[in-house]
Amino acid sequence: MNTLATKFIPAKLGYFLINLKLNIRGLYYSGKKHYCPLCSRSYRKFFPGGFDLPVIKEMNIIGAGRRKDIICPGCASTDRDRLIHTLLISKEYDFLPTDALLHIAPEPALYKWLKKSTNKLLNNYVQGVKYHEGFYYNSDVKLFDLMAIPFDNESFNLVICNHVLEHVEDDQKAMLEIFRILKPDGKGILQVPWSPILEKTYEDVSIKSSEERERNFGQFDHLRLYGQDYSERLKSNGFEVQIIEPLMLGFDENYLQSISINPKEVIFVVTKQV
Repeated sequence: MNTLATKFIPAKLGYFLINLKLNIRGLYYSGKKHYCPLCSRSYRKFFPGGFDLPVIKEMNIIGAGRRKDIICPGCASTDRDRLIHTLLISKEYDFLPTDALLHIAPEPALYKWLKKSTNKLLNNYVQGVKYHEGFYYNSDVKLFDLMAIPFDNESFNLVICNHVLEHVEDDQKAMLEIFRILKPDGKGILQVPWSPILEKTYEDVSIKSSEERERNFGQFDHLRLYGQDYSERLKSNGFEVQIIEPLMLGFDENYLQSISINPKEVIFVVTKQV
């Protein structure tokens, strides 16, 4: 919904209209080619999405770029959402059930699935974002800055931060804040777009305009392009880092293909060892 619409349409009605649109669209595209585990329905097609920019191809940025078959017509989940969901339900790893989860800038489809899991897989599910924009976030999503998370030390067992750190002015401070609010042995899923051919993360505070950021970082609102040193940046802020490939999640290739996740997008899992 555009900004003008949000001025005249109440939030509850806006969410209702969006969900109605998705339900109708999902029925229209029903089929058997793709499966979405977040809305538990099958479809004849997923939609393309993402940006098609030269730097994404030049730097082989993983987790970015124009990609086909990534958006579910029924719940609008993306390949990134379904990748995180697959990790959360994997029997190879023990992410759920958990006591307290902080979900930063929650993706609507993943948020809805987790919300339904409260009291079953989660005791305390908290969501936070810096800005409320249109009808993208529910009113129960808290507003806060990732560089100053308003929770006590050791408040959460798990943090999901999926493609957010590249938007944050001081990502090192944000990493320290995530470390602070995690309980001992708590885990974080900290995904970012990154280039496997870039040795060191590229950032330049003098790059201000949307056009320059697109040219240099691959998206108009990105503040850096992470390189091979991303794991080391996480480790320098106290985390142990585990890199998980999709095929390590315990699902066969046919299933992973049916849910249309990016086989090249590894998952960065951090643990607070103290």
